[in-house]
Amino acid sequence: MKEKHGDIFTILVGGRYVTVLLDPHSYDMVVWEPRTRLDFHAYAVFLMERIFDVQLPHYNPSDEKAKMKPTLLHRDLQALTEAMYTNLCTILLGDPTEAGRGWRETGLLDFSYSCLLRAGYLTLYGVEVMPHTQDSQAQDRVHSADVFHTFRHLELLLPKLARGSLSAGDKDRVRSAKDRLWKLLSPARLALRAHRSSWLESYLRHLEEMGVSEEMQARALVLQLWATQGNMGPAAFWLLLFLLKNPEALAAVRRELEHVLWGTEQSGSQFTTIPQKALDSMPVLDSVLSESLRLTAAPFITREVVVDLTMPLADGREFSLRRGDRLLLFPFLSPQKDPEIYTDPEVFKYNRFLNPDGSEKKDFYKDGKRLKNYNMPWGAGHNQCLGRSYAVNSIKQFVVLMLTHFDLELGSADTEVPEFDLSRYGFGLMQPVHDVLIRYRIQQ
Repeated sequence: MKEKHGDIFTILVGGRYVTVLLDPHSYDMVVWEPRTRLDFHAYAVFLMERIFDVQLPHYNPSDEKAKMKPTLLHRDLQALTEAMYTNLCTILLGDPTEAGRGWRETGLLDFSYSCLLRAGYLTLYGVEVMPHTQDSQAQDRVHSADVFHTFRHLELLLPKLARGSLSAGDKDRVRSAKDRLWKLLSPARLALRAHRSSWLESYLRHLEEMGVSEEMQARALVLQLWATQGNMGPAAFWLLLFLLKNPEALAAVRRELEHVLWGTEQSGSQFTTIPQKALDSMPVLDSVLSESLRLTAAPFITREVVVDLTMPLADGREFSLRRGDRLLLFPFLSPQKDPEIYTDPEVFKYNRFLNPDGSEKKDFYKDGKRLKNYNMPWGAGHNQCLGRSYAVNSIKQFVVLMLTHFDLELGSADTEVPEFDLSRYGFGLMQPVHDVLIRYRIQQ
């Protein structure tokens, strides 16, 4: 449709008229438009009810975001980052029996997703006891594995659930996974956990102020588990896979980590945390992450058209939108895969977001004009991801631990990068049609 009609066209899908806009120069005019004209709440509420059975009285996503924002920034962000590192170490390095096991084989997606979701769950929702003991860490590993495996059963069926295309067997599996997760994440159970994040405390207080029942609070907490943790594991999977398939990129990241980590006061193997200053001094790893997300992040940015309106395009043209229709931006096609913006857009280039002097590259152009929105894995405007800094810190800490404490290799030298599971378009990070076998062992 883009090749045939250009950067804006309207299609009829499932009885709804959807206007698709693919000109990144014009995106800002959409994402900052007030809710009285273009509303993103209605679609969020629809998905919340359809997928997670969550119904909140007087729900206002903007108010919720405003209340949650302070718990993901500044000092609270530092506390989250430090707790995430501790919990990643619990999952990856905490089992004393692992060290002598030698090489182990596993699927890279399952491994990455499991480690990040389990550590993220312990970080946000609390641990067994504080301070940590070997016994409590073992309990955290068992409990978080239960949460992950149950969550994954549900998460694999989310695209079908969102589109209303579940089979009878699928419906039984979804119901079973939801019931189990609602028990695991019930407020009564979480009240017994230690070192709960300020994010969780604030969110539960927000739900209580709205008069939400405990049963509905548990459902909302399962929704938040997906919202906060559902994309980090797949992002880490693609990043590590691209590194393992590109020896030059892997060598560049290893050199950077050696320089950054050994330049700090602690030796790399003795970190109790990775200082934020060190995490912020990894431009090569930042570029690898940005390039991985450019290639694999495919969220739909949707708005419901509340009133008839005329919107200007960046090139001076205007387009009319009808009340009741939907507006859709799909940055995965443009800017992220646009050959005018990125040379060989399908190819992974680890240094694509680096200037020749090693600093972050921010200057990208289309139609001779510099782009503001040149890579949009986190959304944009009023609805940009609040947890971006937490997610980036978490993914980077996981990658650092994997590259400094483990020997890691592909299961086979001729392993190919798998195709996407196309049912995942619109849900955030794409996932592969099949997992990729890797071998790993703790370094001696």
